[in-house]
Amino acid sequence: MSENLDLVWAHEELPATGAPSVFLAGPTPRSEDVPSWRPEAVDLLAAQWDGPQPLTVLTPETRGGFRAVHYDDQFAWETAARAAATAVLFWIPRDLRTLPGFTTNVEFGHDVTTGRTVLGCPPDCPDPRRNRYLIHLAHHYGAPVRETLPDTVGAALALLRAPS
Repeated sequence: MSENLDLVWAHEELPATGAPSVFLAGPTPRSEDVPSWRPEAVDLLAAQWDGPQPLTVLTPETRGGFRAVHYDDQFAWETAARAAATAVLFWIPRDLRTLPGFTTNVEFGHDVTTGRTVLGCPPDCPDPRRNRYLIHLAHHYGAPVRETLPDTVGAALALLRAPS
């Protein structure tokens, strides 16, 4: 882990507000056979972040890969973490077999009007057509849309650097 980055896993205490933070929203693998996209996003954030204080990265995955015992606990943590984040990075490499992202669709619809979201949808994912509505919604509300994970990370960090 980089010195300029603090990683907060699901169900861990959220940091005090005021520090720059990014929530990593998007589909979570439900099988050990499907790799998570989040480690790459964390590496990219660490490499691109040049702010004067550490960046907090909030991930809905749990430390060690353990799943929440109660769905309500996961929902409550994710909802609070997305609300607390300075930026919410949505990365949706849609694959209806392995990473369908149905919950992600709802979360994006909920958050897109906040002015704190970035949408990343790779055109070469297995089911890119399933992202068309989200892309349209993002454009409608002025949320940045990117096609690669590095560009999506860059757009999320640009939100943090923008004057408020």
